[in-house]
Amino acid sequence: MEIDLAFFAYAVPAVLFAGVSKGGFAGGAAFAATPLLALILGPGEAIGLMLPLLMLMDVAALRPYWKKWDTRSALAMISGTIPGILVAALVYRYTDPDLFRLLIGLMALAFVGWQGVRRLGLYRPEAHHLSLLAGRVAGFVAGFTSFVSHAGGPPAAVFLLSRGLDKITYQATSVIVFWAINAAKAVPYALLGIFTARTLLADLLLAPVALLGVWLGVRAHRIVPERAFFALTYALLLATGGKLVWDALA
Repeated sequence: MEIDLAFFAYAVPAVLFAGVSKGGFAGGAAFAATPLLALILGPGEAIGLMLPLLMLMDVAALRPYWKKWDTRSALAMISGTIPGILVAALVYRYTDPDLFRLLIGLMALAFVGWQGVRRLGLYRPEAHHLSLLAGRVAGFVAGFTSFVSHAGGPPAAVFLLSRGLDKITYQATSVIVFWAINAAKAVPYALLGIFTARTLLADLLLAPVALLGVWLGVRAHRIVPERAFFALTYALLLATGGKLVWDALA
């Protein structure tokens, strides 16, 4: 991994975008940074680079939402994440980079498809009150997809939106859940060699960008329409996800 101007041309907007999502939009779009980085880095380098930055964003985002989460919903999800993370770690250990690149691309496209289904009213999580057991299942799926590409947002949203939470409680619950997921991923990432000296050096250089993104996101939460933010997210994910799938299959 070369840390040069071309790297920063991709990494700075990717990390800034992830920070804004973490700080103000329930973090669901933060994983868009991973497929963008995977265009210029190996899939392992992309997820390894992003995890410490996402953990830093989690800590920064916790303060304004501290203890505003729904404890029962958060614990239900968190309890299911560990098995999902372990299964994903085994997949990473025994597959080649092209398969992992394909998974990242497919998850990017699936995120857009999921949002399209919601926008068209074909499925409304708010209309279904899911049980805490369903929260554990959602946690398992979120743990797996989050390990692969930091893409745990959709399964988390299916459960949390069904719980009838207000906007602040939903955001706070999402923040604490993904703080726990990202902290849990750090151990297998380290054991599998996903962190490297180069990715950690890049993390140090990009840390101010991550914090700036969270700061902007907390403020944008009150003034920026979600529709505009997610329209940009969908366009980015369609472009990067499609490119990754093409590259993996070519």
